[in-house]
Formats: sequence, structure tokens, C-alpha cells
Amino acid sequence: MNIATERQPLVNILTPAVRRLDASVAAAFKEAVTREIGEDKKALIIDFSKIDFIDSSGLGTLVSLMKMMNGKGEMTLCALNPSIKNMFALTRMDRIFRISPDRDTALTQLNK
Repeated sequence: MNIATERQPLVNILTPAVRRLDASVAAAFKEAVTREIGEDKKALIIDFSKIDFIDSSGLGTLVSLMKMMNGKGEMTLCALNPSIKNMFALTRMDRIFRISPDRDTALTQLNK
């Protein structure tokens, strides 16, 4: 799986280069992000700007990754398109995940 990674002093920003975060790529996505989490004590931003669709497998993977982050830093999702944002609201996952409208806002919130 191709994920662009930007490493900053306090945060790693990951931008998956897939249109759909679904069952066909969920395992590869989890593996790639797990490598990035490692033992690093940094916050993590996952930039959804290239993702058009997420299904329950993708959502389950995000929950699993958030659990892995426990004690290592915060995880923020940013740049969700309206349909993905709506799905997070309908499943009430918007109460679980920190969601920012864009990368700059996510960085600002993490640096507070």
C-alpha cells in the first residue's frame, strides 16, 4: 500500500494513496500504519484527502489503530469528504475520533 509520510518533530502525517479504504485494502493499510506507529511517541494525523469511500472494514481498522496509539500520542483524522464525514456522524464515531477539516487545522489543534 502506498502511503505518503511526512515526519515532523511532534507528529507524523500519513496520506494513504487509495480511493477506497475498504476490505480489499484494510489489512495492508493497518500493517503500513502500524509500522509508522511503532514505538514512536508522536501524534499521528491520517489525511483522508485522497480517500473517497470507507466501509466497515476500514472503520474497524481505524478503531484498532486508535487503540494501538494508546499512550503514544493522539490520532487525528483530517480532510474527510462529506459522505465519509456523514458516515462517522451516523455511526457516532465522530465522538470517538478527533476529526479536523484539514491538515493545517489538525496541526494547530495538536500543537495547543
